[in-house]
Amino acid sequence: MAATLALLFLSQALLYTTVTSASVCGRPRVAEGIDVTVMKRVFEAGEEVTLKCEQGYLPSSMGTARIRCTSTGQWTESNLACSPKMCPIPEQLQPFAKGRTEAPFRSVLNFSCDDGYVLIGANGSSCLHDSSWSHPPPICKAVNCPLPNPPRDGRVVHGRPVTGTKTMYGQEWTYECNPPKAPSHEKGFCNADGTTTEPPVCREVSCSIPTNIPNGFITFAVMRPHAYKEKVKYACNEHYKLEGQAEIQCQNTGNWSSKPICRAPCTVGIKRGRIFYNARKIWIEDLKPNRVLHGEIVVFYCLNRDEKCGYPVSSTCNDGTLPIPECFEEPGKVEYNLKSKSLPSEIRMCAASPSERATRPA
Repeated sequence: MAATLALLFLSQALLYTTVTSASVCGRPRVAEGIDVTVMKRVFEAGEEVTLKCEQGYLPSSMGTARIRCTSTGQWTESNLACSPKMCPIPEQLQPFAKGRTEAPFRSVLNFSCDDGYVLIGANGSSCLHDSSWSHPPPICKAVNCPLPNPPRDGRVVHGRPVTGTKTMYGQEWTYECNPPKAPSHEKGFCNADGTTTEPPVCREVSCSIPTNIPNGFITFAVMRPHAYKEKVKYACNEHYKLEGQAEIQCQNTGNWSSKPICRAPCTVGIKRGRIFYNARKIWIEDLKPNRVLHGEIVVFYCLNRDEKCGYPVSSTCNDGTLPIPECFEEPGKVEYNLKSKSLPSEIRMCAASPSERATRPA
């Protein structure tokens, strides 16, 4: 059941009467929950009143319940306290009650259903003096819609078997037209207000002659306008990586679906050093040809001067661009040729990179 719950807590105002004579007392000021309905408006000096909790409240302490009107026109003190009785919130509504399992006397639960559902029952319930609710929780019933009408020169295709003459809110279906016509809209729904999507209009649709894409080509197609739902397939030039759907389709709007993109490979832009690529640690001159594909990762090695250790930093080829990490220092010719064992890629690896160490908790 889908329902929304709101708790409204109502309080009783303090009731009292003011009198000016010093020999009489007005109706006493009392705390919430104490019954004043049977009290007089004016009391003479010496009169006593026994306070009690009104219906729907219980004494929460064993305080003084009897008070007396004094000759000064004041009442003696009372520390009687009354607490409202509690109504248990129905189990099916507790997920909406923000952790509460009960509500005090005179609280009100207001009910509503989500879009597409009809409320069966009362839209509100009050906590009564006997710790019961005035109305049980309602039921939220899904809206029903009449079955859709097929388009002229077409039909309705349901995603699941349909029985009877109605369908439920949230259900959808597809409209199809007799070839070569296309529907003005392809999807239909049972709407929240109980109405069904109007059937589409079937009309002839064609898409323009397909064009090539940068760094790619059409694998096979006759260069002509294409009818609704006809397809064309693309591929990329060597070493370029296709991103998106290889096939595009002529849509009911007369436009092609989105063409794929051919992403360019990258060159590793260093002359000296060692990298980690394709699960291998290799010297840059051994990378032949010097090329990595779009989306592939290349690891460079940087030096931690304080700890005299090396650490890896990865970079990703993105459509022809492979950023070189700022910490990477390309060695000189002498250092590279004669002291290669001292390079960051060859010495002891650090326990953690500087960035990882900076983010670790102390």
